Amino acid sequence: MTYRAPVPDIVFTLRHVAGFDRAVADGVYGDLSADLAETILDEAGRFANDVIAPLNREGDRVGATFKDGAVTTAPGWKQAYAAWTEAGWNALPGPVEYGGQGLPTLLNSACVEMWNAASMAFGIGPILTMGAIEALSAHASDDLKSRYLDKLVSGAWTATMNLTEPQAGSDLAALRSRAESAGDGTYRITGQKIFITYGEHDLTDNIVHLVLARLPDAPAGTRGISLFLVPKFLADGRRNDVRCHSIEHKLGIHASPTCTMIFGDEAGAVGWLIGEENKGLACMFTMMNNARLAVGLQGVAIAERAYQQALGYAKERKQGRAIGAVEGMSPIAVHPDVQRNLLTMKALTTAARAICYMTAEAIDRAHLEENPARRKKANERASLLTPVAKAFSTDIGVEVSSLGVQVHGGMGFIEEMGAAQHFRDARIAPIYEGTNGIQAIDLVTRKLPLAGGETVRGQIASMRATVARLLKESTPAFGATAPRLRDAVESLDRATGYLLQAVSSNAQGEALAGATPYLRLFALAQGGTALADMALAAQARAKAGDTDPAHAGRIALCRFFAENIAIGARGLEETVMSGAGFLQDANLALAV
Repeated sequence: MTYRAPVPDIVFTLRHVAGFDRAVADGVYGDLSADLAETILDEAGRFANDVIAPLNREGDRVGATFKDGAVTTAPGWKQAYAAWTEAGWNALPGPVEYGGQGLPTLLNSACVEMWNAASMAFGIGPILTMGAIEALSAHASDDLKSRYLDKLVSGAWTATMNLTEPQAGSDLAALRSRAESAGDGTYRITGQKIFITYGEHDLTDNIVHLVLARLPDAPAGTRGISLFLVPKFLADGRRNDVRCHSIEHKLGIHASPTCTMIFGDEAGAVGWLIGEENKGLACMFTMMNNARLAVGLQGVAIAERAYQQALGYAKERKQGRAIGAVEGMSPIAVHPDVQRNLLTMKALTTAARAICYMTAEAIDRAHLEENPARRKKANERASLLTPVAKAFSTDIGVEVSSLGVQVHGGMGFIEEMGAAQHFRDARIAPIYEGTNGIQAIDLVTRKLPLAGGETVRGQIASMRATVARLLKESTPAFGATAPRLRDAVESLDRATGYLLQAVSSNAQGEALAGATPYLRLFALAQGGTALADMALAAQARAKAGDTDPAHAGRIALCRFFAENIAIGARGLEETVMSGAGFLQDANLALAV
């Protein structure tokens, strides 16, 4: 089964959960309307369905190939990329002054989900280019902007992010790549980088590498890292001193070339400084924060595709006899255990989508609000939500795709069915762009204390407001949704208070031990109340005479999440607040 973009669900989430309509009413999105946004998403969905999705299986089977320093992408990749850029999709969020359409992050996030659901190996490349555009727009000199941004915005050139080195992994303080001034405004870069997505390929004429490196007199640690722009080809057409040494043989996303890059075999790769010397990490994080949201959307994307395939299979596959059936075998979709799996897949996917879109809307307000105080508040909210969007969404991408294999039974373990590919592709997302453990630490140690804890308290207050609306809803279809979500939000509140106290009193062991379960707890409360916002909007539409059958389904899905998934919040609270005790005996236990 191939992919069909769930545009109606995406649009409903944008408007009734993420706050698109409210942003339009506030003037944040200028003259963009809901109708225009839906038209754009319809077209994006068609492109994802008709052009990208059919390439996914062949891309997985053939993969990217490496020979004599060159990378050849999978069959159909080059033609699809050319059609994608020609249609203007790469330019969708780009700055208008460099040929972009200047459309909001929220709208582009919905498109990013669809590109990656159609094929994660295809969709990951443009994510990095869009991130580089953000970094260059914010920090590069006017000269660099004029020479590179129009090509990157159009998609005529792509970009990469070169951070990781063999000895460093996620520890950027251990980077060894060097940069030395050439005395003419350029630098010579030497070193090795690994895990560089689309570091070499045949899709475009040039590739722009953003590279972290150290100057000779740089301070130790992360305070001594600078950021450089290093193109594959220089302006005069000469090949720069940078090459792909090899590509990785990976568990998944086979059609995406993951490269080992060598800078400076000869005199050193020519590069230009972005921003200030020794301030490169701040510049790179402009790119990384957007990339982290995009990776969260990859988790949503893979989960959505895995769910669609599992549901289609479950409706067709007949096995066993359903309760009450008189004769013959029944579709497995009617068996309670399979129904539970399918509902779990859909509920987690929908909740993660809502969190990602809420994050995107906060990012938009952080850039577009006219009032400085509102911009600051939106930026703090986006900062709080970003690690949750990245980590929770990629975690559930793995969980949902694994359930997809389970729904297929033995056939799910057979590659030809396609379910296994989703599981393999999804597994990298909790690791790259900052492992999910790092996201949880960032959430607890850096984001909870924002504005003296007022940012997270405000977010919890908005969840409580949703619960208050639920408590007034007497419709039987909601079941125990209100009390279950109320319990989840209160568990989050207590755990938040505990961790804020731990961070403020420098109790690092308690904060770090509770970080990962806390992030999951936050996501259950936020995801559950987001589904409740969606269900309440559906209920209001139904009462107003809208006969769309999807509205009843949204209420049922919210109830399932509240009664079957959100109830895990209480246990997570206990783990957060008492789980640090394991640290005392960790070495003993691990030595066994």
